[in-house]
Amino acid sequence: MIKQISLLALACSSYAYAEQTPKNIIYMIGDGMGPAYTTAYRYFKDDPATKEIESTVFDTILTGMAHTYPDDHTYVTDSAASATALSSGHKSYNGAIAVDTDKKPVKTMLEIAKERGMITALVATSQINHATPASFASHNESRRNYNEIANDYIDNKIAGKLPVDLMLGGGTAYYIRDDRNLVAEFKAAGYQYSDDFNSLKQINQIPAIGLFAPKGMPSALDENPTRLAKMTDKALKLLDKNKKDGFFVMIEGSQIDWCGHANDIACAMAEMDDFAKSIEYAKAYVDKNPDTLLVITADHSTGGLTLGAHGQYKWEAEVVKGVKATATKLTKLMLEADDLKAIWTANTTIEYTSENQVKLEQAKKMGSKTLNLAIKDIISKASFTGWTTGGHTAIDVQVFAYGPSSTQFVGSQNNTDIANKLINFIQKK
Repeated sequence: MIKQISLLALACSSYAYAEQTPKNIIYMIGDGMGPAYTTAYRYFKDDPATKEIESTVFDTILTGMAHTYPDDHTYVTDSAASATALSSGHKSYNGAIAVDTDKKPVKTMLEIAKERGMITALVATSQINHATPASFASHNESRRNYNEIANDYIDNKIAGKLPVDLMLGGGTAYYIRDDRNLVAEFKAAGYQYSDDFNSLKQINQIPAIGLFAPKGMPSALDENPTRLAKMTDKALKLLDKNKKDGFFVMIEGSQIDWCGHANDIACAMAEMDDFAKSIEYAKAYVDKNPDTLLVITADHSTGGLTLGAHGQYKWEAEVVKGVKATATKLTKLMLEADDLKAIWTANTTIEYTSENQVKLEQAKKMGSKTLNLAIKDIISKASFTGWTTGGHTAIDVQVFAYGPSSTQFVGSQNNTDIANKLINFIQKK
């Protein structure tokens, strides 16, 4: 009975869409965002003054789970193989950018959308030629070939046109090079260009490209807590003005993964908050445009995050909330300062005990890497946060959907199933 009620609620949340084919598709990928991240985010956002633990936007649109394994029996995927599966419906090897195991190109849903006259867009907080966005608009045997991948955003013509109409993220180091100035080529093709995030509002047309950092954009916790949300809002407003034949946009919360690799829980929760705010913009767009489907998933989980550690049955969200800088920034500040206590107390609510003092002072003498690890160890222990790896894990990830045909994403599925369903919608246009 409970299962039946939950499925009914899911159907109701997607209005009376039935199996209507969506005109527009918003595809959002939380890089590294395994189930522990969305759970941690719920507790991170909880108001301790109320008895109830409040729901998040993730809780309102959860539909199922997805398997992330690459095309072998290693089981643990990287972002490139998983993004290839999520963009094309083809499993491949780790490092593959929209190519199969024979290193032959596979067509992506963005390319299919472009063939059918839809407006296409990519938004990311990483460089826009990073593994996930790259796997939608380029083809390469290795994710590390950043310059070649960047070139594809000009050279990979679809029906004689550039593949992506709107790009927002980082990457000037790859698009303005000594051997080739891709930005100049975009401008010559009629694209509006900006490299100043503070001028995001001034981007007023499609086609356009905004590159707001040499590589990845600054972290949410250290500099701009809503940069992805602002880019999402801008992208949807621009796409809405140009949606005559529909649009396809992939929006990536890129740096959830980077924080997971770093085992930095405060960093991760700041990225999750920015991603959640971006989802709220997308969900609001669907509410106003019921011909639009929103699908959200992760490519994999990163870090082996657990809530509860050291044999204790608790997780201290308030400790995480009290950390105001990433471990990377704290490391830099402490290396430059004589008074470590002043830096620590200004940026965390964790007591500067004599034990912590000794640990940080000794770590500083051993250099930045050791100091960085010591900072994260103190924060993780104080919050009872656990990590099993600095890499990826093979666990299934969550799938969220909202809008027409969202019920097709209910249950356990392969990541390729998500792609194939979206491609089917695009091909029906």
